[in-house]
Amino acid sequence: MVHAFQNIDSGGYASAATESGRSVTDAARVYRDLTGVLPEAANIDGDANFDRHVLASIIALASSEGGSLAAQVGLTDTELGDLFSHWFSAGGIESCVDHAASVVDADEIEMVREILLENRSGEGEFGRWLAAMIARRAMEPNHLWEDLGLRDRSELTRLIARHYAPLARRNDKNMRWKRFIYRMMCENDGFVMCSTPVCSNCADYALCYGAETGTSRVASAAQSSATPAGQTV
Repeated sequence: MVHAFQNIDSGGYASAATESGRSVTDAARVYRDLTGVLPEAANIDGDANFDRHVLASIIALASSEGGSLAAQVGLTDTELGDLFSHWFSAGGIESCVDHAASVVDADEIEMVREILLENRSGEGEFGRWLAAMIARRAMEPNHLWEDLGLRDRSELTRLIARHYAPLARRNDKNMRWKRFIYRMMCENDGFVMCSTPVCSNCADYALCYGAETGTSRVASAAQSSATPAGQTV
């Protein structure tokens, strides 16, 4: 099986092209090259289909951001090659003009990764790979589901419940996932992140529990433009 990542360099995917009357972003095209469909058409009914969708979403978005693809998704080259061998059969994906990737804190990535690994639902490479990928993507500035390339927050909630069930059970008030993970990090280090003991009395309540609106960063341009700007997910 071909390791498609060998032909991927994260590049400057900024333009949109039109194919058969549909406007397609380059990240959406990478997703299609990996899965055979555009992200909005993905079938995620089964667990295996959903896991493949998650991986393709992360890889497609990371490929648009510059720098090493492996670094952008939080894996080593060897790990990324193994992931492709297990999950994808794409023969290759065209690279674009490279540009600088974002600077991230390796220690912070490791702390987020450890939180996830401590709360894995089971053993195996997938949960370990995914913990590293989520931890790296958590360094980006948007909602976590957006920086994973997912279509909405419900997909992130399903991902956490499926692969990190203890973590999902602890977030019983439905706090924003990135905020919740960082709160756990602070608690593990003996720090108090919250300014008040009762969330409802906190001035930062909206930062923790507000609606996470937005559109998928991997969706085709046609799909993105069709999503209402104020949609709550």
